[in-house]
Amino acid sequence: MENQSVRIVTLPAMKVAAFYAFSSSPELEARQKMEDWAKSHNIAMESPKNRVFGFNNPDPTSGSPNYGYEVWLTFDNDIQPKAGDRIKQFPGGLYAVIRCDVNGDPGEIIPTKWGELVKWFEASHYKHGNHQWLEEHLTHLQSTDFVLDLYLPITE
Repeated sequence: MENQSVRIVTLPAMKVAAFYAFSSSPELEARQKMEDWAKSHNIAMESPKNRVFGFNNPDPTSGSPNYGYEVWLTFDNDIQPKAGDRIKQFPGGLYAVIRCDVNGDPGEIIPTKWGELVKWFEASHYKHGNHQWLEEHLTHLQSTDFVLDLYLPITE
């Protein structure tokens, strides 16, 4: 893998609205909860200022089709959360990032791309960070055609 495909970025601290689902397709369910919340708060999903991140929580296990997925949506300070909204403060951190173009089976393509990023990391001088692994949703999440940036937490 060429090193040019991996970028080193620092994510800033962010306030996020968090949405969770546990099922055999939790990404789509959590995403729908997020989109419903954004609509109820008049947040434009196509706005570049409102970023979408997600991660497995917990990871899939052999023998079960179910796993968890949490989605975060960044939003402006002028949005007033309502009672019951799950709002989190993400502290940010240093990441190795790789683009993942999903055009086919996400269950095959995404783990393969994560494997490439981990292989790059193992050959790098970086240490593993303790902050959250993330997937940034750059396009609308479809079943077989979308784009992610994969964020591996690192430290110097």
